[in-house]
Amino acid sequence: MSNSSSLTQFLLLAFADRRELQLLHFWLFLAISLAALLANDLILSAVACDHHLHTPMGFFLLHLSLTDLGSICTTVLKAMHNSLWDTTTISYMGCAAQLFFLVFFISAEYFLLTIMCYDRYVAICKPLHYGTLLGSRACAHMAAAAWVTGFLSALLHTANTFSLPLCQGNALGQFFCEIPHILKLSCSHSGYLREIELLILSSLIGSGCFIFIVFSYVQIFRAVLRIPSQQGRHKAFSTCLPHLIVVSLFVSTGTFAYLKPPSISSPSLDLVVSVLYSVVPPALNPLIYSLRNQELKDAIKKTMTGCFFKKQ
Repeated sequence: MSNSSSLTQFLLLAFADRRELQLLHFWLFLAISLAALLANDLILSAVACDHHLHTPMGFFLLHLSLTDLGSICTTVLKAMHNSLWDTTTISYMGCAAQLFFLVFFISAEYFLLTIMCYDRYVAICKPLHYGTLLGSRACAHMAAAAWVTGFLSALLHTANTFSLPLCQGNALGQFFCEIPHILKLSCSHSGYLREIELLILSSLIGSGCFIFIVFSYVQIFRAVLRIPSQQGRHKAFSTCLPHLIVVSLFVSTGTFAYLKPPSISSPSLDLVVSVLYSVVPPALNPLIYSLRNQELKDAIKKTMTGCFFKKQ
């Protein structure tokens, strides 16, 4: 038995015992991370280069790409390192840093998705007030609020989680540092309850954002169905569909990961589910947005053919 004062490292869950499978996981994660990095970098460059994307949605999409890059690097890089070097360890401070950045980027992303829903709501339901409600200053304030809220949430959860005395060993049943698995190692009942209260509060805030998103889309669909022309309805739906898919992917995978019945829980299933909610969404988000947005596709094509040199 050990306590947090003498704990220097944690043991992460290994993807496989066989060396061949470990290397296979390394190459698979390398391919996914490179694809995510390339896709998100292309979106960042496209939004920065093309003036047609200098809109509130383009501005928020740029920030969303930053959160995707941050979240996938936070989990995948350490997992790749462990698979390549046949180890499962992570230092105590490294685990704290990983937990902080994971909560930071995921929280900021969820708030950004909520703000992007508000952008679509105003654009379709209150188009005459779009410039007023979503001016450059308002967009900057909302994006800053998302980042600051994510930072405060990460700071609060990380400080509280790692202030708990740990006396149940150092083996985490996850391939990255996650709050529920660290709480299982705690021997402080009061500290455990305090973190549970924080998690419940975060869940309530997240549920409030989700209710806002659902309510907004009900109003959006009602407004779209009142558009007389089929072309107009199709255009309105096409601007909302990528965001709706991204939100659904983000919420469904995260909800299933944390609320799945204990009866179907197993180390292999937990591993697959954790990959689905921590790795897959950041890798797929750029693809989802680029497939349904013609302006973004055109801007990415310009970027890939040398947008930085087109004036030379």
